[in-house]
Order: sequence, then C-alpha cells, then structure tokens
Amino acid sequence: MAFILKTTMTPAKLELISGWLPKQPWYGGGAGTPELATAGGFRLDDPKGEVGIEFMIVADTTAQEPAAYLVPLGHRGAALEGVPAEALIGLSLSAAARRRCHGVGHAPL
Repeated sequence: MAFILKTTMTPAKLELISGWLPKQPWYGGGAGTPELATAGGFRLDDPKGEVGIEFMIVADTTAQEPAAYLVPLGHRGAALEGVPAEALIGLSLSAAARRRCHGVGHAPL
C-alpha cells in the first residue's frame, strides 16, 4: 500500500543534489553548478517511517551533451554515527519533519 503525501521540502531535493553532484568523482559535467531536472524515480519507506530510500533520475542540461544520473538517496530523521561528512547531502524540512538526506553509498539502510 502506498501513501501519497503532498508536502514541500525546503530546500528542495534538486537544490540539495545540485550542490552535491559536482563533488562526486563520477560527475561528467563542468565546473559550474548543474541545472537539474527530475526525469523520474521512486521511493521506498520502512513501515514506521524512520528511514526511506529514494532513487532519483536527474538530467543535467548544462553540459554540451545533457547527461542523466541515477542518484540514490537515503532519508532519516536522526543523525548517523560514524558516517563521513561527504555522505550528508543536506538537511531539509517538510511539513512532516526535519530529514537528513544522505548519499546511499555511505549511509547504511
């Protein structure tokens, strides 16, 4: 069963990702800030709502040849212990709660 919640996150996920993406070794764009658009994705949440994993497909249109990236994100309400600082993409606040957004490569699920 899925629950669809209408909420606004501040900052928005694309804003968080646009600052994080150019720092990744696999990013193929230039030195500037990417202009991202959501191209697809899905999210899975645990039944208690404590942890979620989201797969976003984002298109970067700033490069000479636009590129698409699959960005796996972890969402948590609590801080993670022993996770490198670069794992934290950012903090966002929605109507429901304050959430920490992590790159899944560093964050245990």
